[in-house]
Amino acid sequence: MAKYSEGFKLMLVKEYLEGKLGYRLLAQKYDMKDFTRILRWVKVYEKFGEKGLMRKKNKETYSVQFKLDVLSFMKRTGSSEADTALQFGLTNPSMIASWKKAFLEGGPEALDRPKGRPCMSDNNKNKNWREKTNFCV
Repeated sequence: MAKYSEGFKLMLVKEYLEGKLGYRLLAQKYDMKDFTRILRWVKVYEKFGEKGLMRKKNKETYSVQFKLDVLSFMKRTGSSEADTALQFGLTNPSMIASWKKAFLEGGPEALDRPKGRPCMSDNNKNKNWREKTNFCV
């Protein structure tokens, strides 16, 4: 997935809002594979302004209860992931898809798992170092 700069996103949104080109033509003009990103950027811009198009500097963590509330709202209302994200002030609808997948596979407990790899214990670090250097103790 290509990362687009905030300036590029804002430029496309403003160009769309001028009304000269639609989503598909803008995507073609800027050699993008799909127009749905532009659609999402426009919706986020309309809801949150320029701030919504900016990348988050610190990765925010959400509580299990918040994730359950989001998934419950989506199921209850039949809203799409994009509409649900806008409703809850989230700028990344794909995050909701990953929460949904985790919930369906492992229940509410799966929503509480930390992201990333767990830290190696000191024992494992020493063991791996010994194995790599063929050092026997």
